[in-house]
Order: sequence, then structure tokens, then C-alpha cells
Amino acid sequence: MAQTALSGFSINSIKMKDAETGQLVWANSGQWNLHEPMVAHLPRTILQCSAVAREIVFSSQRAIADFHLKQKILLLGQVIEEWVFHFGFVIPNSTNTWEQTISAEKPENMLAPEVLSGNLVIETLFYDGSNLIHRSEVTLFYD
Repeated sequence: MAQTALSGFSINSIKMKDAETGQLVWANSGQWNLHEPMVAHLPRTILQCSAVAREIVFSSQRAIADFHLKQKILLLGQVIEEWVFHFGFVIPNSTNTWEQTISAEKPENMLAPEVLSGNLVIETLFYDGSNLIHRSEVTLFYD
């Protein structure tokens, strides 16, 4: 079942903005690879944002009854944070924009970009109910 849903699902782009100012900090408009880990280079300034607004544009050929994502943040292979975001129903043959706001830790609790860069992996699992429809793994570098 997950493979069938997967064939009609794609991530079209992801943007990250400073949630307070709306200023674009990073964008990727290439389709996300379903089979290989990816690499993203973000500006160090994103770590200074008190909150980041992430915009995901995705398309689905099929209806998705309970679309949500689970995200794990791994540092050197160890999970340091986990988040769950719910979208809900997705209309078949649609392209959708989904924005989530992610609040940052207090500056004194943040790790240095030198510690995070190349050592931080974002694993994102997209689901329809309990059925996995897409998985992405991105290693972050802070330039």
C-alpha cells in the first residue's frame, strides 16, 4: 500500500524563512530524491532565528486521508529532537503548500554551527495514517 501511494507523491520545494520577519533564509526547488540521502547547505544565520517558518510544496496524485510527518533530528547518529506535524486530508491530483513554524532553543542552549555542520541529519517520514508514503534524509551543513 505504501509503495502505491509513494508513486503518486512528490516534494516539489522547501523554503525556510525567519518566522518573525518573513525573510527567506534558504530554498530548494529541486524535487527531493526518494532513494538517496541528500545534503543541504544553509546559512549560519538560520541558527540565529528565534523561529523558522518551513514551507513545503508537495503534490499527490492520490487522496491522502491523514497526511502528517514525523521528523527526527540526529546529531552524530543520536536523536536529539523529534517533532510531529499534522496536515489532514489531501485532495487527489493536487499541489499543496504546507507551512510549519519551528521554535528554536534559547541562544545559550544552541550548539555552535561548527559542531552541527555535517553532523546534523534531518530524517523526515511522511505518512497517510500509519502508511509511510515518503522518507527523506538530509545532512545539514552551515556555511
